Amino acid sequence: MTANIDGSDVDFGPLTGLIGRWAGDKGSDVAPEPDGSEESPYYETIVFSAAGDVENAESQELVAVHYHQIVSRKSNDEVFHNETGYWMWDAAQGVVMHSLTIPRAVCVLAGGTVKNENPVVFEVAARLDGPDWGIIQSPFMKGKARTLEFRHKVTLDGDQLSYSETTIVEIYGRVFEHTDQNELRRL
Repeated sequence: MTANIDGSDVDFGPLTGLIGRWAGDKGSDVAPEPDGSEESPYYETIVFSAAGDVENAESQELVAVHYHQIVSRKSNDEVFHNETGYWMWDAAQGVVMHSLTIPRAVCVLAGGTVKNENPVVFEVAARLDGPDWGIIQSPFMKGKARTLEFRHKVTLDGDQLSYSETTIVEIYGRVFEHTDQNELRRL
């Protein structure tokens, strides 16, 4: 499928279905606390917009979709997660990539596969010091709340999107699986 960006047709492949505004209120965040963990129900919006295509080193063609995600706690309507990034598709290699930045001084570049059927399923992963897909974080975060691993699975079925995300963090003297999951609908 193609979309028109600045007068040219761009084939966004499996990313096409993401483009639009999404909202969901069934979110569950399980985050580390000094004395255990805390579960926070949440709602969110994610806006995906066509970013176009790029050529890398005259030999790699990518298409990209930019997104901005805002997540708020149901208990008090406070925003507790604000994330921006890109989903990218390399059709020649059959690789999907997810780059993201959160304002905690953490950046991730994850890569993986896409099952381009109905439903479309994206699965990406990254590891600290990984050979291909990695995590960059500030010295403070490395010392106090180090992100060791990131896994993200997105299932897109028409106007329904669901995801599960696991971030392995070393915090409060232990390793913890920080998880998030939600179901969203296209607005």
